[in-house]
Amino acid sequence: MTKAEVLKAEILSQYKSVRQFAIEMEIPYSTLVTALDRGIEGMAYGTVIKICDKLSLNPVDFAPLDKKSPLGSKILENRVMEYYVKLNKTGRKKALELMEDYAQLDKYQAVD
Repeated sequence: MTKAEVLKAEILSQYKSVRQFAIEMEIPYSTLVTALDRGIEGMAYGTVIKICDKLSLNPVDFAPLDKKSPLGSKILENRVMEYYVKLNKTGRKKALELMEDYAQLDKYQAVD
């Protein structure tokens, strides 16, 4: 399946029609239909990100994201893991120690 086919299938699984999705996203219907028919490569990157976020899809491989987790969080988690796997054993241990220290400080704790 192409990325455009994945997007179209996901749109139709979550919305009654492509038109309804276009209206909700405030994207011209003709622009969306053209992109889905010809491929999304010509579509603005920001628009693709916006669409993926709305559909809870990873903008890199168009795999479904956990609906409870916003797109930005997933991308940040991936970035942290990319750096972590580049570290040797000593570096990984130090990184985990630092994260544990920061997690205990109120000023660095996440607010849900």
